[in-house]
Amino acid sequence: MILELHVQPGAKKSAFAGEHAGRMKLRLAAPAVEGKANEALVEFLADYFGVPKRNVRIVAGLKSRQKRVIVEGAEWRTTSKP
Repeated sequence: MILELHVQPGAKKSAFAGEHAGRMKLRLAAPAVEGKANEALVEFLADYFGVPKRNVRIVAGLKSRQKRVIVEGAEWRTTSKP
């Protein structure tokens, strides 16, 4: 699965938050300092989709809020996690 994301670091909690400029918006609790937001993004998506962290790769936008992420072995869920 390929995700086009707009990532907002420094939020109160990590969660999907609708859409921004044609991309899914994702708020991350981690700050955008020394790659911490990217690490939190990989961890959040791996947990959300139930895949190992090694299956989540940021392929574009390492230093940008606009990111393209590949999640291998994931299926999109239509309901939120309990």
